Amino acid sequence: MSDVKLSAADVKRLRDATGAGMMDCKKALVEAAGDFDKAIEVLRKKGQKLSVKRADREAKEGVVIAQVSDDMKKGIIVKLSCETDFVAKNEDFVNMTKKVAQMALDAFPGSKDELLDMDFGGLSLRDKITEYIGVIGEKVELTDYETLEAPQVVKYIHMGNKAGVLVAMNKADDGYVDAGRDVAMQVAAMKPIALSKDSVPQEVIDKELEIGKEIALKEGKPEAMVEKIAMGKLNRFFKDNTLLAQLFVKDSKKTVEQYLQSFDPELTITDFKHVKLG
Repeated sequence: MSDVKLSAADVKRLRDATGAGMMDCKKALVEAAGDFDKAIEVLRKKGQKLSVKRADREAKEGVVIAQVSDDMKKGIIVKLSCETDFVAKNEDFVNMTKKVAQMALDAFPGSKDELLDMDFGGLSLRDKITEYIGVIGEKVELTDYETLEAPQVVKYIHMGNKAGVLVAMNKADDGYVDAGRDVAMQVAAMKPIALSKDSVPQEVIDKELEIGKEIALKEGKPEAMVEKIAMGKLNRFFKDNTLLAQLFVKDSKKTVEQYLQSFDPELTITDFKHVKLG
């Protein structure tokens, strides 16, 4: 492991992304043989309190637009990425992204490639983007395209078009729109990784259990208690990172699930999409 070649830029990148100390970052990268994601995992296993927000410094620029149909039964999100904030705030760039979003909503293509192949002012959208690159001299890319269909779909666009969220509700009613928007804002603010613990990928669960066990062992906990401690940490992870179990940001006495049930005992969110810069 001592033969791993690291640059100061590698160490700084990990520090910016995690908030951990420079020497801790260097040791983690060496232990991870230079693998950035594994180095983050190494830091977590050592009990480091990581500052994920600092990773935003490396976020790419662009515009995110979410749109829903008039009947609110389907919605789309598109993200058009660029290199600089100057281009992202340009009126032409924002308008182009809005046109792409409207085209996507109207046609509702099944994939990003299908959307890129659609006609956009006499050219395919793919070729139009290439043409636009030639005009502004900066890389432009359609990096995300998401769709959602449900009895009622509600959108939220974070200020400055930096994030877009769609939530799928199992029931449709004008009285539920504000609730859906509140939950969409929750998604943008709290960034859940899944709808509920049942939809968390098994590999994520396995990794969290492994990290929990290693932390417990490093803290000197008895071997017989390690499994139980790891399960406790996993349940805490579910509460913090799954949408329906999260505490509702506007009323921390309720979970998101309980907030929805205050409108209707059967009201819930069945899916969500979250696209953001970075």
